[in-house]
Amino acid sequence: MYDQSKLSELIRFARINAGTTVIDVYPGDGEWTRLFSEIVGPEGRVTSFVPAELAHFKNDPVGLMRTLAQEPGRENVEAVSADLVAMPKITQPADVLWLHLFYHDLHTALMHARGATAADFNRAAYELLRPGSFYVIIDHAAAAGAGTDHAQSLHRIDPSSVREEVEAAGFVLDAESALLANRNDPHATKVFDPSIKGETDRFVYRFVKP
Repeated sequence: MYDQSKLSELIRFARINAGTTVIDVYPGDGEWTRLFSEIVGPEGRVTSFVPAELAHFKNDPVGLMRTLAQEPGRENVEAVSADLVAMPKITQPADVLWLHLFYHDLHTALMHARGATAADFNRAAYELLRPGSFYVIIDHAAAAGAGTDHAQSLHRIDPSSVREEVEAAGFVLDAESALLANRNDPHATKVFDPSIKGETDRFVYRFVKP
């Protein structure tokens, strides 16, 4: 997670407030789901969506989120799992679709194992969201011009490629932020390398469904 000032800015950027309905895609250990749960309050809703492509992980991501949803005060949280492209079938329309450090995975063999592609997921996201809703993407930046070539090897993706793919599904770029940018990141190192872990150059996009 980020320091409090960055967290507050990201929440404002994502337009998440009391009463908002949020879908947290691949929630990891649930930190964002917990934070969103506190922000949206009893009138809001948080769906913690674990792609079935990742459900077999040893840390049992589905079980973790179901346990989280049973914590006291988490009545506004629901944990669900399905194939990526089946998301619209098992979740309710939302105000915000949130992807944190996950979009690049849409271009990896693991995600493709069940036949899903980034284009498929973006179309599913468009189908799911209401007009005026937001699709927020934060990810590790690859070097300009790299496209999706380093999604598997370095866990990075060229921001311009993300924008192109998401807009192809019908979304419109509403805003972008340099809050998590790091000009000293060489973009040639795997994001888990100790020399850059936690300090990668990251882009922040907010798209809107017209």
